[in-house]
Amino acid sequence: MHTESLARALRVAGHEADILSIPFKWYPPAELVHQMAMWRSLDLSETHGQPVDMVIALRFPSYLVPHEHKVVWLIHQHRTAYELWDHPAFGDISHHDEGEAVRDLIHRADRIALGEAKRIFTNSANVRDRLWRSLGMPAEVLYHRSSLCEALLGMEAAAPGDYVLFPSRLDPIKRQSLAVEAMRHVRRDVRLVLVGTGPQEAELRQQVERAGLDGRVELAGHVSEEYLLDLYRGALAVYYGPYDEDFGYVTQEAMAAKRPVVVTSDSGGPLEFVRDGATGFVVEPKPRAIASAFDRLAADPAGAGELGIEGRASIEQAVPDWPEVVARLLS
Repeated sequence: MHTESLARALRVAGHEADILSIPFKWYPPAELVHQMAMWRSLDLSETHGQPVDMVIALRFPSYLVPHEHKVVWLIHQHRTAYELWDHPAFGDISHHDEGEAVRDLIHRADRIALGEAKRIFTNSANVRDRLWRSLGMPAEVLYHRSSLCEALLGMEAAAPGDYVLFPSRLDPIKRQSLAVEAMRHVRRDVRLVLVGTGPQEAELRQQVERAGLDGRVELAGHVSEEYLLDLYRGALAVYYGPYDEDFGYVTQEAMAAKRPVVVTSDSGGPLEFVRDGATGFVVEPKPRAIASAFDRLAADPAGAGELGIEGRASIEQAVPDWPEVVARLLS
């Protein structure tokens, strides 16, 4: 979504822009070395006899591509080679015999490739801070709006419903299981709607069944963009509690829809937007704390609406539109 939105914005601004991607395979860890070599070996100085004026690289390992005018807008580094290296649940490279060698190669390659960039932007302060802590490289934060955020900013909110929305890939690092567990402690008449698909779907359905939460937790699966817009606009609130998220579209989309957002204190990027008691609630990543926030919002729909109004104003001010984003990237 980020890549396609950027290419579209560049074209609207009058530039010729193409998307170059290579299928990414990160397992086993040694495959990462092949991926890095593919990007490093590309010659993008010209194509079809036409010079390429600029390359904008968004994530590992694409920023290894050499170019005399390379700008990096960093979504994230390869996290399991950095801050998730020894995480008991989310680390993977460290479990392999060749893990340390691959990690060291990634670090050395990142220092070289990112050091070549004319400018480095990041999509959030969280990603900027990780880059500084890991490699000592400075960067500028450049937020951007998702297509859903832009659409919601042009709409009025609907009447609040009886559900808390959590749209995201169903994956352990997004921690839908924590939200499901929280629903066991919710006392008010409020439901949880999970939107998305992913590797944890079957496990989450089993968790809902074991907890006796059928009817209170809905796994809606993949939904159309139009329906997701309706879900945002009609929610009581939006929950987003992943572990150390890079940026997170869900937060800004919820605020654009004038909905309060519940996030956890270790959610990462979303904490740059959610102010506790002003645009939503920041709670500990514990089921009872999350449940308490849901109950507070359900008990005071008018107060929830005020949080949502403040959130809309905040996101309009903090996140630039695409013409401004393009101007900064090309400056």
